[in-house]
Amino acid sequence: MKFFLFFYLVLQVIFSAAQNDTIPKWTLNAYGDFYYSYDFSNPQNHEKADFIYNHKRHNEINANLIVAKANYSDKNIRANFGLMAGNYAQYNLKSEPTLAQFVYEANIGVKLSSKHNLWLDAGIMPSHIGFESAISSDCWTLTRSILAESSPYYETGLKMSYTNRKDNLQIGLLLLNGWQKVSKPDYIQKPSFGIQINYKPTDLLTLNYSNFIGTDKADSLKSLRTYHNFYAQFVPNKKIGLIAGFDIGTEMQNIKDYSTWFSPVLIFRYSVSDKVNVAFRGEYYKDKDQVIISTKTTNGFQVSGLSANLDYKINNHVQCRIEGKLYQSKDKIFQNNSNNNYALTTNIFIHL
Repeated sequence: MKFFLFFYLVLQVIFSAAQNDTIPKWTLNAYGDFYYSYDFSNPQNHEKADFIYNHKRHNEINANLIVAKANYSDKNIRANFGLMAGNYAQYNLKSEPTLAQFVYEANIGVKLSSKHNLWLDAGIMPSHIGFESAISSDCWTLTRSILAESSPYYETGLKMSYTNRKDNLQIGLLLLNGWQKVSKPDYIQKPSFGIQINYKPTDLLTLNYSNFIGTDKADSLKSLRTYHNFYAQFVPNKKIGLIAGFDIGTEMQNIKDYSTWFSPVLIFRYSVSDKVNVAFRGEYYKDKDQVIISTKTTNGFQVSGLSANLDYKINNHVQCRIEGKLYQSKDKIFQNNSNNNYALTTNIFIHL
C-alpha cells in the first residue's frame, strides 16, 4: 500500500508540473483481448492444463487481458502505470497480494546522465526475459509458448539500462524481488539479479540474451536458480519473419541436488497481405525433475507442441485470430489420462 500511495503522489507531482508545458508528455492507451477456446479433452471445470495461464478457460467466452495504461515521458523522467483484469491476472498473479493482482505495470524512471542514455527505473515492470508478453498483439501467435508460460511475465525491482547512440545496443542490469514476484515472500531474504543484452547488428536481425540468478525457494533450502534466455529474430522483408529461441535453467538445492530444464522454440510468420498473416510454432519443453512444472509422473514434464495461426487485421485498432494447437507428452498428464491434448482458440483484440 505504501508503494502505491508513493507512486500515486509522485505521478500527481509530475502531472502538475506537466500542465505548464506546451509539449504533451502524457499518453493513454487501452487494450482488450477477448477469446473463445475449446479444449478437446473437455475439462469439466472449464480450466485447461495447469501449466497454461493465458486463454485458460475452456468452452466459454472470456477476457484474457484488459489493460488501461498511462505513460509519462520527459527528458529526465518517465513513468508507467497500468491496471488490468482478466484470466491472465486471475491465474498468473494468483499468489500475489490482492491489490497487486490488478496492477499490470507501475514504475518510475530517472535519467542518470546528461550525455548518455542511462536510466534507473524502479517498480513493477514487464519481464526482461523472453520474446513474448501477456499482450497478444505484441506476439506473433495467439497463445503463448510453454517457455513463456513457465518464465516470468513481470518483475519488481530496480533496473539500470543503457542504450548506445546508434540505438542498436541495449544493456540492462537488474536487482529483483525474485522470480516473478511483486512482493518478496517472508521466507526469502536473498536478492535476485538479472542481465539483458539486446543487440541489432542490422535492421533485419535482433539478438538477445537475458538471465536470472537468484532463488524461488526458502533460504533454509540453500537454493540457487540460474536461468538463461537466448533468442534471435530475423525479418528479412515485409513478408517473412523467423524467431528462434532457447532457454535453459538450472537449480541447486541443499548444495547437492541439481536439476536442469530447457526449451527450444521456433516460430515462422508469413504475411499473405497487409491484412492477413499466418504463423507456425514448434516447441519442446523438458523438465524431467519437475522444477517448474509438476506432473507427479515418472518422466516429469516432457512435452512437444505444434500450433498454426491465422490473423486478420480488421483495421489499425482491431484484429482477430484463430489458432489450432497440439501438445504431446511423454507421460499421460492431460485430461482423460491422455498423452495428447488438442485445442482450438479464437480471439479478437482491440488496441486503442
